[in-house]
Amino acid sequence: MKRLLLIGMILCFQLNVLVGPIGAHAQIEEQCISQSQVKIENEFRRLWIDHVLWTSNYITSATTSGAEDQKQVLARLMKNQVDIGNAIKPVYGEKFGNKLRALLEEHIVIAGKIVDAAKSQNEDMVNQLNKEWYRNADDIAVFLNGINPNLKMEGLKELLYMHLELVANDLSASLSKEWDARIDAIDDGLTHIILMADAISASVVKQFPEKF
Repeated sequence: MKRLLLIGMILCFQLNVLVGPIGAHAQIEEQCISQSQVKIENEFRRLWIDHVLWTSNYITSATTSGAEDQKQVLARLMKNQVDIGNAIKPVYGEKFGNKLRALLEEHIVIAGKIVDAAKSQNEDMVNQLNKEWYRNADDIAVFLNGINPNLKMEGLKELLYMHLELVANDLSASLSKEWDARIDAIDDGLTHIILMADAISASVVKQFPEKF
């Protein structure tokens, strides 16, 4: 059921935000996709897939007794946030690229604290940190909407909240050793993040058609 709701939410988001309202006489025009458009789509997909995979790898390292690679995995995960920030600099500039990086780094720092609190079964701390995590997601939505009005606030929040929920599902399944549920959470997380990456890259192309 959740997967069906996820697919429906993303389809509604893409139609509403990227295509716009469809009237009774709307026509679909075939367009050639440029090499630069394919490049940005593939780059955004790769970076956001890395975001999910290295977050999941960090959960594995942080929740596995005796794991020795936690520091290295965290460093690689943090590098991903730098890479995502750098990816938007060619169109939005140094300042905005650095701002996105900082927001995503905060997202990861809070997530790391949630992992620690969940491991120690500190439910009050988990709840408090979750509020910070969702506040950070709101900040990211405000930022992305601010630099690209093609991305509507409501749709962005839905995308980001779903990402947080799927990461939380990954963590919960890992801590409870429910491995099938964890595989489902990771699979759903990857499906979701590809759709989210495509939504963002499509909005950039729409905003700067002369560049693509």
